[in-house]
Amino acid sequence: MKEGKTDPALRHPIDWTNPDFYDEAKLDQELRRVFDVCHTCRRCIMLCDSFPRLFDAIDKSEGGEVENVKSADFRPVADACTICDMCYIVSCPYVPPHEYALDFPHLMVRYRAVELRQGHLGFFERELGRTDRNGKLMGAVAPLANWAARRSNMLTRPVMESVAGIHRDAFLPPFHGRAFSKRAAAEAAAVNQSAPAFGRKALLYATCFAEYNNPTIGMSALRVLAKNGVAAEVMYPECCGMPQLERGDMDDVAGRARRIAAALAPRIDEGYDVVALIPSCALMLKSEWPLMLPKDENVKKLAQATRDITEYVVEIARKEGLAEGLQPLSGGIAFHHACHSRAQNIGVKAAVMLRLIPKANVMIMQRCSGHGGSWGVMKENFEVGMKVGENVMKQAAQSNRPFVSSECPLAGDHILQGMERHTEPGKALPPRSYHPIELFALAYGFEV
Repeated sequence: MKEGKTDPALRHPIDWTNPDFYDEAKLDQELRRVFDVCHTCRRCIMLCDSFPRLFDAIDKSEGGEVENVKSADFRPVADACTICDMCYIVSCPYVPPHEYALDFPHLMVRYRAVELRQGHLGFFERELGRTDRNGKLMGAVAPLANWAARRSNMLTRPVMESVAGIHRDAFLPPFHGRAFSKRAAAEAAAVNQSAPAFGRKALLYATCFAEYNNPTIGMSALRVLAKNGVAAEVMYPECCGMPQLERGDMDDVAGRARRIAAALAPRIDEGYDVVALIPSCALMLKSEWPLMLPKDENVKKLAQATRDITEYVVEIARKEGLAEGLQPLSGGIAFHHACHSRAQNIGVKAAVMLRLIPKANVMIMQRCSGHGGSWGVMKENFEVGMKVGENVMKQAAQSNRPFVSSECPLAGDHILQGMERHTEPGKALPPRSYHPIELFALAYGFEV
């Protein structure tokens, strides 16, 4: 038996169609097997709150062993997991092909899948993850919805906290009345035929966040690609299902995967690259869907064709070269390497891209922001998330850089909010956080 991670990590398919996946006794047995290995290692204790909770429960048990921990005491461990994948990708020496074959994040997904079938998921937690429905409804009344969601609104936020469990101080992303896909159709950018990469064709998978919450990310990507000769089109059949995966709703995720992959497959056959704007969505298309549906040919095809937007721009720079016109941005960039970007195992492509900007001064922050999607806005999780992200928040605040950036927009906003706690009173904070492609668009002179 080898000790530690000496071979490249791999992941086994998620056996979610097997009835044993949902068997409570067999789940408990696997939890104890994995937790016992974690207990003897403890390498991940600094990553998130799941591991301190686990080790505290074990240490307080009779004899300090996993076998004496009550099964009910495992719930707080699962509740603290944001499925960020950092324990699997970065820290754990016992992932496959090691014979222990630990996959802590997917075990937490299985735990939640069992809890979901037992009816333990709260109504508002479930409804918060229905991003397409919420985006359409809130977009129709965007000014009112955004007014109600403001942190400073002492009329609505306490009510949201007491009724829906959303922490009154958690930043909530605004909604836009004009979805990205509609805006893109009306504001198509002319393709630069003199660019070195002219001839490429890309299909932008809009993602629910760019579609409903920040269309500027999508428009920035379209303009950067057009500037570099890429004929880009936007498609958004529906949300990738990351919120549902985080809640263990495997049937829902699989249905989305099949439908979206089938919709995009014909365009891939026509020679289009697929470019995802948000790393969580890129991770779903590249990795999670193939692990759930390993025999679906459309899913396989889509996984092979998909690139993260920053990965795609760097690929253009290396293979064909970028179009001229990039100008320096005044001041430096505090860049957060988002967990789901790291989980793609493609390197720090966003930082590589940002350093293509003349005189770029990029500081990379690689700890978790602590947000975890809709997990981080819930009353019981918000302060936990602020604690997990404290390292990054302090780094950003102390860097004195005018630009704060993350490929995960929710993480960027969370970091910016946390900077308030680590900045001297009266000192100005950056007015907003940016997706790296927005900064690249700024460097090309586009309005963001």
